[in-house]
Amino acid sequence: MTEENTAADPGRTVELLWGAKESQAKTGLNLAAIVSAAIEVADAEGLSALSMRRVAERLGFTPMSLYRHVPGKAELIELMRDTVVGELVATASDRPEPENVDWRSGMEAWARAHWALHLRHPWIVHTAGSRRLPGPNIMADYDRALRIAEGTGLRASEVVAVVSLVGGFVKTAARQVHEVLSEERESGVSHAQWWRSREDLAEHMGPYPALGRLWQAGGFDQPEDPFDFGLARTLDGVELLIQRRRDGNRDVTTSQPPTGQCSVCGSQFDGTHRGRPRDYCSPACRQRAYRQRRSAT
Repeated sequence: MTEENTAADPGRTVELLWGAKESQAKTGLNLAAIVSAAIEVADAEGLSALSMRRVAERLGFTPMSLYRHVPGKAELIELMRDTVVGELVATASDRPEPENVDWRSGMEAWARAHWALHLRHPWIVHTAGSRRLPGPNIMADYDRALRIAEGTGLRASEVVAVVSLVGGFVKTAARQVHEVLSEERESGVSHAQWWRSREDLAEHMGPYPALGRLWQAGGFDQPEDPFDFGLARTLDGVELLIQRRRDGNRDVTTSQPPTGQCSVCGSQFDGTHRGRPRDYCSPACRQRAYRQRRSAT
């Protein structure tokens, strides 16, 4: 099994993420220096270029020196993730407490901070996964987002879902942007230039009327910013859910009680009740109906 496809050891990773700070070795090498160098390699050359040997070369040590501090690349990546998210935690102190901002502006600021983090450290997008172990910085950042989302007044499960929805949008948008940037670097041609040179496609749009109309109308000339547009629509969806919850509660508290018509005397009556549907306006009418049924038999 190679270093690249080896999964992180959960127990050891948690120990590294949450353990006491390591004292500096006599050689001058410590875990913090290893993580910092690994981030520099990934920022400059991408996650695919990251290896224990590459980090050791950057620090001027042998790879074996690194293994005394961290088991391997998989655990190192987990430490890198938590370290860069620490940038968000550090700057959060400059922003109002989550309880002092409205949920929408707070979630937008949180999403934009994550967007900027992905632009500074493009490799983060390649570390996503459902079983990534969070460290103290990731937990602190997640807790802040949950506190902001609690301002929606939604159910607990919906609050968690709102944070997952917004965070998932940021990751998806970042992945799309990095794919475009990667293709531009490899080809030396910008995304816009490449598509402008595909004018010959216009000759084949006859069978696709909507595509042809929008092409002719300039719908592809100046596209909407995918992040700004997508984030606004995502938050619009959450806002709509909140409004529906409020309208539903209002309907329950202000609607008139249902009415019914007595099957014996025909009078109208308040239909609110528990249990089976009411057919009679009073016990007297119920008894009268009972006697009528008995006499009929």
